[in-house]
Amino acid sequence: MKHLFLTKLFVIFSSLVTIAQQADKPNVIYIYADDLGYGDIGAYGQQKIKTPNLDRIAKEGIRFTQHYTSAPVCAPARCMLLTGRHGGHSYIRGNYELGGFADSLEGGQMPLPEGTFTIGHLMQQAGYKTAAIGKWGLGMHTSTGDPNKQGFEYFYGYLDQKQAHNYYPTHLWENGKWEKLNNPVIDVHPAKAEIPKNPNYASFIGKDYALTKMGDKAVAFINENKKKPFFLYLPFVAPHVSLQVPAEAVKEYVGKFKEDPYLAQQGYMPVQYPLSTYAAMITYMDKQVGRVLDQLKLFGLEENTIVMFSSDNGAAFNGGVQAKYFNSVGPLRGLKMDVYEGGIREPFIARWLGKIPAGKVTDLISAQYDIMATLADIIGVTPPANDGISMLPTMLGKDQLQKKHEYLYFEYPEKGGQIAIRMGNWKGVKTNVRQKANSPWQLYDLSTDIGEQKDVSAQHLDIIKQFTSIAEKEHRCSHIKEWEFIDPKFTRE
Repeated sequence: MKHLFLTKLFVIFSSLVTIAQQADKPNVIYIYADDLGYGDIGAYGQQKIKTPNLDRIAKEGIRFTQHYTSAPVCAPARCMLLTGRHGGHSYIRGNYELGGFADSLEGGQMPLPEGTFTIGHLMQQAGYKTAAIGKWGLGMHTSTGDPNKQGFEYFYGYLDQKQAHNYYPTHLWENGKWEKLNNPVIDVHPAKAEIPKNPNYASFIGKDYALTKMGDKAVAFINENKKKPFFLYLPFVAPHVSLQVPAEAVKEYVGKFKEDPYLAQQGYMPVQYPLSTYAAMITYMDKQVGRVLDQLKLFGLEENTIVMFSSDNGAAFNGGVQAKYFNSVGPLRGLKMDVYEGGIREPFIARWLGKIPAGKVTDLISAQYDIMATLADIIGVTPPANDGISMLPTMLGKDQLQKKHEYLYFEYPEKGGQIAIRMGNWKGVKTNVRQKANSPWQLYDLSTDIGEQKDVSAQHLDIIKQFTSIAEKEHRCSHIKEWEFIDPKFTRE
């Protein structure tokens, strides 16, 4: 009897120790949208698209109004998020594509190199179970960029972001293995000449929808790891074109907008209801977020889980997306591929019940390359060298302890070669640098000109001089010619 009592006591004690250890290591879920504009969700002013679950995260947590991606397109944004580096230091700086669109040509993007240290590694070393579910875009499973080699014990989704243009793919990847889906081969990049005036829109819809599969795997991962600390990186593919979503989701919006069919005038596949489909894709992604939140509640993990949400870059400009109609970037200038505010300023919300004050709004100037430092601060470890500053003090309502960036630096080699610097309320932009090395700085005072319409560079030559020095300091030469536009060691063509 005494032995039985001691055994029960030991079990209770062990359970208490486990609970205490769990409390010291909160679970972390980082959700990443794809081509979602600053104003595409309700918490940031969206009026036409329903996002109740994301709005709930903002209401129960903190909303950042001046948060930035690190680059205005997919692959470099993901690399910089995962490694804590800005565009002048990052190994990957643009969408360097390998292979083609067909399954037989799947080659991915330039892979992360061997020896890269990601936030996945950071969390792994702290004893976390790690998973990446969604769009990777940083190398195939046969390369050094394999997510299973880059800090994530479990991966499910698209390895090649070109494949992610189709939400009904023939397959997704699970830990390096091809998972066949119940979808026919769908070409979402048909030649314009091949598209009739009355296309068969249903031919671009399959049975297994990628976002649903990702939601399923995310819920399963939480279930399997509910008794141990976990880190879930959840880079959803919505609302990146092509515009595809199950018919029942589109029905929620059909009739609410005055819209005409999209006949692939700007690339990608035709869509019968482009406005309704875009809205439905965002709402459908929001429902997957809701499934994740419900799972946390089911297992009593809400108070011990930090949920964060952001997007990789601004709203798209092609494939039937009508950013102006939805006011997708609010009053900001530019879209995806621009270093103007509309291309790089992103929503960022975070919830940690009982720790992050509910309904808090902050104008802290921050960037996604701060996530490495922030996670290290949360779990109490020292991160490797990075360009970020922990946002945790602000998240916890301890604004007086928050360190601040002297400036944020952006460098993007595509669309002519662009540079941007945010320093206080000043925003400097350089465009077409690849063709014109001495391209002049544009200067905007965001406190009075958030739309970046009035260039005041001529009145502030001292600030322009500072920005020139910052660019010289922060730029490291890239390892490939295609990305080196600031200090090229070759003749400009």
